[in-house]
Amino acid sequence: MSPDSFQEEFRTYCRRTGLIYTDATESYKRLDFTLLLGRETQFYLELKEKRQPYAMRHWPDVAPESDLFILDDLTVRKCLAYAPRCGVLVRDNLHSRYVFFPVVDLALMPRVRVNRAIQNKMEDVKGKWLINLRNGQIAANLDDATAAIRQYAKNLSNILFEQHACYGAYVGEQIDSAGMTRQPEHWKTDATANR
Repeated sequence: MSPDSFQEEFRTYCRRTGLIYTDATESYKRLDFTLLLGRETQFYLELKEKRQPYAMRHWPDVAPESDLFILDDLTVRKCLAYAPRCGVLVRDNLHSRYVFFPVVDLALMPRVRVNRAIQNKMEDVKGKWLINLRNGQIAANLDDATAAIRQYAKNLSNILFEQHACYGAYVGEQIDSAGMTRQPEHWKTDATANR
């Protein structure tokens, strides 16, 4: 892992590889980077880092510490403003890996939400998501992480509109079968009842 901040490492990577980007890291309302993946395909990306181990006694048991990541609820809400072409890229400094979470995975994967008390000038709380890094797309380097971003953008239509089964295979979730088998006559009834 680079000793630089993740933002600086990513800027350097973009310049080195020719990836066209807009930097909004100074903004609180925008995601960190806008990437141009093709002539007209923009992708919005927020960068986060895991810099040190978590004190597990303070958090619910969601994942082993090595796979736990604590993400701001606000970050996810900001992503929703740019959905579906957006996501979060985590640099895990402890395990020399990058983990990409497209907004679709953020919406669908298991997580635990908590409010963390904060004390500044007044008492307040900050919303946090406890997530398992194994539910993201793990990459060994930024080339692989960028390839995952490109693949997600390329498959977006299929992900959003063409897959009928539950999307994703997430750690900590079991998808069972339920309901009765739908027959052709049910589809006809549904179509006429909704018009």
